[in-house]
Amino acid sequence: MAEAVVSVVLESVRDFTIQEAKFLSGVSRQVEAAQTELEFMQGFLKDADARQGQAYTRVQICVAKIRDAAYDLEDIIETYGLKVDSKKKKRGLKNVLKRFTCIFKEGVDVHRIGAEIENITTKISALRSNLQSYNIKEIRDRDSGGGESSLQLHERQELLRRSYSHVVERDVVGLENNVEGLVMHLLKDENRHQVVSICGMGGLGKTTLARQLYHHKKVRQHFHSFAWVCVSQRCQVRNVFEGILFKLISATKEQKLEIKEMTYDEIAKKLFCVMEEMRCLVILDDIWSIETWNLLEIAFPNVETKSTILLTTRNQAVAFPPNRNAFLHDLQALNEKKSWELFEKIAISGRADIDLGMYRDLGKKMLQHCKGLPLAIIVLAGVLARKNSISEWKRVSENVHEYISRGIGHEEEYEGVSRVLALSYNDLPYYLKPCFLYLGHYPEDSKFLVSELTKLWVAEGLISLRQQRHGSRETMEDIARDCLSELVERCLVQVGTSGSTRTIKSCRIHDLVRNMPLLKAKEESFLQINYSLQENDAANPFTSSVAAKAAQLGKIRRLAIYMDENADRFVSSRDETNGHVRSLLFFGLGEWMPKSIKGLLSPLKDFKVLRVLKVEGLNEVEVELPSEIGNMVHLRFLSVRWSEIKTFLPSLGNLVCLQTLDFRVSSYNDMVIPNVIMKVKQLRHLYLPWNYRARGKLKLSTLGHLQTLYHLSSEYCDLKDVGRLTNLRKLRIRVSSSLQNLEEILKSTCSTLNRIRSLIVKNDTNSSEEQAMQIVSSCRGIYKLTLVGPITELPKELHNYPNLTKLELAICGLKEDQMGILEKLPNLTILNLFREAFEKNTEILVFSKGGFPSLEFLHVSRIDQITELRVEEGAMPRLCRLMISYCRGLTTLPDGLRYLTNLRELIIIGMCRELHSRIKEDGEDFYKIQHVPSLVIGEPWDPSPKQ
Repeated sequence: MAEAVVSVVLESVRDFTIQEAKFLSGVSRQVEAAQTELEFMQGFLKDADARQGQAYTRVQICVAKIRDAAYDLEDIIETYGLKVDSKKKKRGLKNVLKRFTCIFKEGVDVHRIGAEIENITTKISALRSNLQSYNIKEIRDRDSGGGESSLQLHERQELLRRSYSHVVERDVVGLENNVEGLVMHLLKDENRHQVVSICGMGGLGKTTLARQLYHHKKVRQHFHSFAWVCVSQRCQVRNVFEGILFKLISATKEQKLEIKEMTYDEIAKKLFCVMEEMRCLVILDDIWSIETWNLLEIAFPNVETKSTILLTTRNQAVAFPPNRNAFLHDLQALNEKKSWELFEKIAISGRADIDLGMYRDLGKKMLQHCKGLPLAIIVLAGVLARKNSISEWKRVSENVHEYISRGIGHEEEYEGVSRVLALSYNDLPYYLKPCFLYLGHYPEDSKFLVSELTKLWVAEGLISLRQQRHGSRETMEDIARDCLSELVERCLVQVGTSGSTRTIKSCRIHDLVRNMPLLKAKEESFLQINYSLQENDAANPFTSSVAAKAAQLGKIRRLAIYMDENADRFVSSRDETNGHVRSLLFFGLGEWMPKSIKGLLSPLKDFKVLRVLKVEGLNEVEVELPSEIGNMVHLRFLSVRWSEIKTFLPSLGNLVCLQTLDFRVSSYNDMVIPNVIMKVKQLRHLYLPWNYRARGKLKLSTLGHLQTLYHLSSEYCDLKDVGRLTNLRKLRIRVSSSLQNLEEILKSTCSTLNRIRSLIVKNDTNSSEEQAMQIVSSCRGIYKLTLVGPITELPKELHNYPNLTKLELAICGLKEDQMGILEKLPNLTILNLFREAFEKNTEILVFSKGGFPSLEFLHVSRIDQITELRVEEGAMPRLCRLMISYCRGLTTLPDGLRYLTNLRELIIIGMCRELHSRIKEDGEDFYKIQHVPSLVIGEPWDPSPKQ
């Protein structure tokens, strides 16, 4: 991680000096020298990171000082550049005399800043010498590994991790269905797969499943020859080829000697021919990277043969090797029933002399911490199998996280979960490590929105344009999404929901995986979580004894604060660490009431280098942003979403680095927006309040970097400005008044409007319906369209929009015949029909034959006047998810649901009791939905008033 920090800081300093070189005059020499020293340091930190398993306290302290020095260097350079920028902007006739009086003072500042940069550079150089004195070596080649001692350490760990085909686990539970399904794929003669991949996070049982297949009776009868090889992170290609070939041909001693004499090409060709001629099953266990596969594939036939390769991996990119017919089996965690079955088999089975009731209750309570991860269950159960009294079980229960993560008590049999999962972290490239650690901010079991996370990563400086693919025009947010996708592929992050364009919308992190970034982040001063301002170690659930034993090294740079009933304020103004904090995020505010609102946010002014401030959900009391917030010029991300704030401070215009401003406050009174946003020229994402006023028109044409613009008002904004926003991709516009010369305006902005990918149009009045549709007709490149408000007729050319995949309609009052336009949309995959989407006299919605050819998800909600949904045979052939909620006029489901053979999930919520009774298993309408695998039936609508 030390290399990651220095590398990220180095790229940040490089980017800043390139973009803002004119503001670094006077200290450019010192900045260049500092960059050179950081480049030298990178090589030494690779070796220091590689030795992280060794107890080198002096090295850890030295590395911590290097991290702090790098961060301090970045802060000083950026602060100086911003000060110079600010002074240059104030030049003018009125400021000439004042400018002359400041020349001497500026000279002093330049000298002082230059001296500070030189001092940090000298410090980094001295720390590098210290690392050398601790036998830390410089490593230039990223893939060459660490020094001799770190290499030996890695090899010892690899031997402990190595899998063998002859070892068959005695405790196998929950894999029966997985085995049955995969055997079917392995035995295929027609449409068979060249590669079958088992993918999942560490500890899920991939190797165990592979062994079950390797020894399966039907598999043994089907294939003629078998080979098992553990590939591991450090793949020795020739050794892998030899190991496979020895086993496939059952090599004699003489044959082995002959193969040893072959060249690399000869042995690869020999293996290729054997697999082409015979029916072989080759298992490549624990293959980590696509680069490793690329080295190995030369020996595996890429034409149709009867041989199959089965591989296990933590990386989805490996699971689909290029130019191969591959099948992916995504291994999932165990459910509650299977988790208990596995636990009971190891920890309780055969104990006839104990009161099983007490042990069962305590065991199930502890089992919740395992979250269905087989390795965690086995580790915990193995510990408890040796504990013969309920008091011993209770002691384990008090520190259950420690037993699971470290495998305390039987290290000779199993590694702790944390060590197994740490392999995935250690394998990450340097640019992904801080991104992964950043996920520790989010509370346990929470989903996080990808759109927000990518903005936070960019604001924190964790994403660099240097990661951009050559020749591409990717934005920083695009690169951030690629980073997240790589974490998903490596099975460190789980996908929550996906959008209509298959992009990931939300994610989560497995609780046991989450422990890893929490521990690493605390050890390396990357992040600190406070559960209240009266926090102590006993009150902090994530503080492990390991972290508690090791003193936290370095300054705190990021704070996540989980507000609870013990908190009486946001942050302490007495805290000396405030001046170093870069990120301040608050969670759980919806359930928290402050004891006093006076000066609630005032201490924020002490955070001089803050880049990220997220204060959301503070809607129980009215609060004010401190007037000094305009001095926090390092801010890149500011969100006060859902907070009761009624004033938009003019000083927000001073935040020249701001990239994201989310001001969707919960106040429904019209907020006055001063005309200062035009000064924040680095804005990339702007979310204005739902309701606001302005004196005159807000000027937005200077925001050339803007990608997202929410709540553009036709009354208080000039639509001509949109034409200047050439990077705009998401637009939410409110049409509340009749616009003059709209056709002319739309014509002048057409090139920008055609680049928009997501469009939300809120129409306030019937009189502006035509103009709202003119705006929609000008955005022909959209993927997502939301229409809210009076819109009786859709643009007739809508079916010609080539990219439209998601459509949402609410309070439109569409005429009934508009279904004819909707059902002809060729690429529409998601359709949401909400409250009064159709006019009030529409009682029947018909989904006709051949309509909605690509639709996969349909949600119909709160359209009370609908008494019948009619689905004709041949309608919505691809529909896989249907949700009907709070349509209280519906008393029965359409008979045509039985035609929807691809329907996988049906959700019914808040419907009338008659409908709910008809779709029970013994109900008269159950035959319509009995083919659907997943039925989610919520509570029926209760028309009686609440008492």
